[in-house]
Amino acid sequence: MDSPAASRHRRSRRDWFVDSAMFVLAVAFAFFMSVDRLGTAPLPPAWLFPLDQFAGALGCAALWLRRRWPVGLAVTLVALSAVFEMVAGPMLAALFSVAVHRRPRTSGAVFGLSVPAAVVFTWLRPEPDASPLAMLTLGLALQGAAAGWGLFVHHRRRLVLAQRDRAARMETEARLRAEQAQHQVRDAIAREIHDVLGHRLSLLSVHAGALEFNPGADPADVARAARVIRESAHQALQDLREVIGVLRAPTGEPSAPTRPGLPTLADLRELVAESGRAGMRVELCDDLGSPETVPDRMGRTAYRVVQEALTNARKHAQGAEVRVRVTGRPGEGLTVEVVNDAPAAVGRDAGSEGGHGLAGLAERVTLAGGRLEHGPVDGPVDGPVNGAGDGGPGGWRVRAWLPWPA
Repeated sequence: MDSPAASRHRRSRRDWFVDSAMFVLAVAFAFFMSVDRLGTAPLPPAWLFPLDQFAGALGCAALWLRRRWPVGLAVTLVALSAVFEMVAGPMLAALFSVAVHRRPRTSGAVFGLSVPAAVVFTWLRPEPDASPLAMLTLGLALQGAAAGWGLFVHHRRRLVLAQRDRAARMETEARLRAEQAQHQVRDAIAREIHDVLGHRLSLLSVHAGALEFNPGADPADVARAARVIRESAHQALQDLREVIGVLRAPTGEPSAPTRPGLPTLADLRELVAESGRAGMRVELCDDLGSPETVPDRMGRTAYRVVQEALTNARKHAQGAEVRVRVTGRPGEGLTVEVVNDAPAAVGRDAGSEGGHGLAGLAERVTLAGGRLEHGPVDGPVDGPVNGAGDGGPGGWRVRAWLPWPA
């Protein structure tokens, strides 16, 4: 198995093609310069020409190391180019490689070293038929073109990588948003199903418990209780279908469906009457006047607050009197308060651990922009509901406030 360092320096097909092209160009540059010098007089001193050819061949061969040590190779070739003419081709390729693979500051420093090297070469080995200034200008132009081309490739690669990173980040964010939407839908389904089934099943439990503890009841009473159980089970299934149908709808907010089948504050009296038919003593004080003026989402949240509070009272405070009060007006907010007295008898579920109903209710109220308070009643409750008296110690209170825009 290859080491990470070997994997990092392994050439792809494209790398082999580019490196081969660089090597061929450098060899061609050195070859044509060598042939040109053979047809004319080599640059003085004449004895340096064979050594110049050897340095050029060595520089061309060293280009195969440009990916592993680009800076070191470029500095070495720049230093040799101050004396040897045939190293010019490999030196230009090395300048290009540094500009492509290293930071602009590093490539600028290496290019800065090539400038005095060109000056030194022009001074040590002047062309007999050309002015030193023209040769220096030509050399600096070639070196600047190689470094500039490399910088262009470097910045283009960084731009492509940045675009790829941005696309990957956007894809990740889109996936996270989709997962978050799925979690929101699941939470909404869980809240709605808990509210619907918790209320209906608590009614079934009350009627079934009455049949269980009164085996010798009158047949008419047994038939009536069985009919209520059947109707409650049927209504629970209907409510469940409506909730799932709304939450599967392609449009609208999952947490705030607007289908007419879902309850609103206008259905609060039917909810209280239904609890009364189940044997609870529930008193409703509605100071709103016309519940239809309450926005649907806020009214639905208020309905769920009362529904959950009545379900908890039916489970944990059997026989206790429950008082429901709904007040508010636009600009001040909507206040829903449900207070039950101390239970006349300990409920069957009183010893069990509490579920997630109040936690889910608090989340629902928070999402609606309101706040929820709940806890035991240790003393008199401020503001008796409809003059019915205050809840004494041992009771429970749930109070929710919801914003009501003017």
